[in-house]
Amino acid sequence: MPAAIKAAPLKTAMVLAAGMGNRMRPLTDTTPKPLIPMLGRPLIDWTFDRLRAGGITDFVVNSHYLGDQIAEHFKDMPDVTLSPEADLLETGGGVKNALPLLGAEPFFVANADMVWLDGPTPAVNRLRNAFDPDRMDILLLLHPVAAAWGDYNGAGDYSLDADGRATRRAEGRVVPLMYAGVSIMKPEVYADAPDGPFSNLVIFDKAQEEGRLFGLVHDGEWYHIGTPQALSDCAHAIERGWTHAQTR
Repeated sequence: MPAAIKAAPLKTAMVLAAGMGNRMRPLTDTTPKPLIPMLGRPLIDWTFDRLRAGGITDFVVNSHYLGDQIAEHFKDMPDVTLSPEADLLETGGGVKNALPLLGAEPFFVANADMVWLDGPTPAVNRLRNAFDPDRMDILLLLHPVAAAWGDYNGAGDYSLDADGRATRRAEGRVVPLMYAGVSIMKPEVYADAPDGPFSNLVIFDKAQEEGRLFGLVHDGEWYHIGTPQALSDCAHAIERGWTHAQTR
């Protein structure tokens, strides 16, 4: 992918923490999934560690399920603004609802309930350096399906062309890359978005149709934590320094 022509500050991130975490029950019966601990740290703190390592200084966190616990977790962090949702708005609706808090410049969006480890350069910095607002509306962090740790067993999400443009997997096909839950997005991509709950896939698909959806392949490790067993497996893998390749 060509280097970005214009560098943007990109210091703001929206962290998605409102989901129900149904597949993580019974752990999520009394605790929201982002606050489930792994190796002594809530999952959302792993996300914050990586974002801070990449120079993010301003955060917006949405909440819904057991949102009082999310609020309590961040009560002493002045760089975090909460965006509570009375009704669950899904990923796209949650970001659209928080736009007044995110500002007019492009921002990062990250899931609060997955874990990634950086390669030689923080993934946030790699995304920021690759983002070219003249060509891109959205830049996705993607990860090779074959190298994902945890309970991911899908057929992939995206393929990339030679210029880095991303194309979502067609029904019945298999593609090599999965969405890693981190992206850079321009706020204007939500201008015509529907009200109420909707998935960010609606926004991704529109950008793809316009040739303005791009992807960058992660060069570190990525852990899909969807169930209690995957939580345990991933914790053991990280604790022992294993990689997917070493344990196949």
